[in-house]
Amino acid sequence: MIQRRLLIALAAVLANAPALAQEKPTPPGQPYVSHTPPEARRAYFGELHLHTEMSFDAWTFGTKVTPDQAYKFARGETVMVPAVQVQREQGMNGQADVPAKRAWPLDFAAVTDHSEYLGAVAQLDVPGSAFSKSQLGRQLQAGGRRAFYTAAAAIVEGENNEATPDLKQAAAAADGWNVEMRAANANYAPGVFTTFVAYEWTATPGHGVHMHRNVIFNSDTAPTPFTAVESNKPEDLWAYLDGVRKQGIDVLAIPHNSNFSDGRDFDWNMSDGKPIDAQYAAQRALNEPLVEIAQTKGQSETTPELSPTDEFADFEIMDHVYAGETKATRHGGYVREALGRGLVVASGVGANPFKMGFVGAADIHNGLSVSDENGYAGGVSGLDPSTMTPSGDTARAALDMNGQSKVIRPNGQRENDPLQYSSAAITGVWAEENTRNAIFAALKRKETFATTGTRIRVRMFGGWSYPSALLKDRNWVAKAYTTGVAMGGDLPQPPKGAKAPSFVIEAMKDPSGANLDRIQVIKVWLEGKTYKEKVFDVALSGKRKVNAKTGKAPAVGNTVDLSTGAYTNTIGATMLSTVWRDPEFDPGKPAVYYARVLEIPTPRWSTLLALKTHLPVPDRVAATIQERAWTSPIWFTP
Repeated sequence: MIQRRLLIALAAVLANAPALAQEKPTPPGQPYVSHTPPEARRAYFGELHLHTEMSFDAWTFGTKVTPDQAYKFARGETVMVPAVQVQREQGMNGQADVPAKRAWPLDFAAVTDHSEYLGAVAQLDVPGSAFSKSQLGRQLQAGGRRAFYTAAAAIVEGENNEATPDLKQAAAAADGWNVEMRAANANYAPGVFTTFVAYEWTATPGHGVHMHRNVIFNSDTAPTPFTAVESNKPEDLWAYLDGVRKQGIDVLAIPHNSNFSDGRDFDWNMSDGKPIDAQYAAQRALNEPLVEIAQTKGQSETTPELSPTDEFADFEIMDHVYAGETKATRHGGYVREALGRGLVVASGVGANPFKMGFVGAADIHNGLSVSDENGYAGGVSGLDPSTMTPSGDTARAALDMNGQSKVIRPNGQRENDPLQYSSAAITGVWAEENTRNAIFAALKRKETFATTGTRIRVRMFGGWSYPSALLKDRNWVAKAYTTGVAMGGDLPQPPKGAKAPSFVIEAMKDPSGANLDRIQVIKVWLEGKTYKEKVFDVALSGKRKVNAKTGKAPAVGNTVDLSTGAYTNTIGATMLSTVWRDPEFDPGKPAVYYARVLEIPTPRWSTLLALKTHLPVPDRVAATIQERAWTSPIWFTP
């Protein structure tokens, strides 16, 4: 009976889809209008960073999944992964294509293939194509790292690279941008599954330095992408985005892997080396309202070096750039520090360049967006654990049992450490409905949260008059909206008599996942000409309390059986909530607040892979992790 009702409901939504699809995109500069009140917004989970065979690097890794297949997999359909792909990526030797299905469907997705020579190398799979007959094409068909670096060098060097003319011709033949737009529009089912026309701008201004951005359009069509071959300066990308808006199409960019930027993503200076000025700050805030805080190449929140008093800062850190054996510059590469730097810059120039909400993503390069720990086996590939789990030498390499981290690449660099890769993250948004307009509006207003892959559902509000018993009110969400601001917003000036802001936070566990350990509030505030930070435990599961002397809470415990990978929800809580008032508030100091929610410990992907393939559990990375979620911040400016 329940299944029949679900089918009837789905049929009703699909019947209404054509009407919803005719809705015009919200123009730039105009507010999104909905007849649904804010308190009726619901949480939707999605993917904003994914690659397919159309990306030059993904193809050289062995990927054959198309953008159309990627969207179908994301929405929960079974796709057939080409045998040649699973041979290259998972080490499987079968001749038949392999079925793959996501553990649970996403609500929205954006395929963000690299715009540089989009689709060019995939022309090598087109029988008789001019590119497949060229000298460069024959060289690239060998695949592997040499093929990757040949194509990557052409992006960095542009017109100065001898491969550029052939790649340009192959990209033109591929007609990649139209392929991407058609795939997004063909898979858009308003009310059921939302897709976005999107791409990745792949700026690499230094050897191994990432300053990449994902560009998301709120439209079924968009101009030809601006690429890093044309410029690797963010200011030039923003000028392109401004031009797109003048054509009536709204658009935004999302920086990612700031941990790989070698300190450049949140530098004190602009691309020309001069200190950030008001124009730059305002332009960046307009064009980049969000930042990706976690993905397969580690988290970009903070590190123990940057946040020595944060006991949970040492989490999923990928600590070097592709440049080789030296570690990346961490200052200027992590989001929490960026929030502090933004306060400092704003105090000097009057605008905050780093006023960013949070999203999470995969950056998976084989078209299969997964976010569960068992749907991942290292590197940049997703998989269906029931049909695609690697074994033998491939599993051993993923666990660095073959000394993979000591391998020297063809260009002389040391290979990345396989065990430092993380399983994929995802984005949550609070939106009125599952449509492009509604979800894009949520992204713009930063009513977003990121998780490390689990469906933790969290929301946060800030205000000056929230009563301590607000959460007991059946209509508390409506009152939180009307008397305060949601995450991503700015606190209004305090009314007369208000002593400190209060924050309402509610978090619910993943329906099929682990219980919750705690909710924390991270505060960053301006202190003179610098900034400070502090972590507050504001809601704890069980009967634990914060130690008044140490300021720390007792650990929640750990139920993971490292011989099987199983855990139990006998500890933790299914839901945590609180109304928390800042006990150290200073009305004269700008501040920013965000919430972090931790789950109880569960097995890491490396542990699950080792146990499933009967290999030793790696002892130089954590066997268990505490998955987490981050809300977008709320700002206070005196």
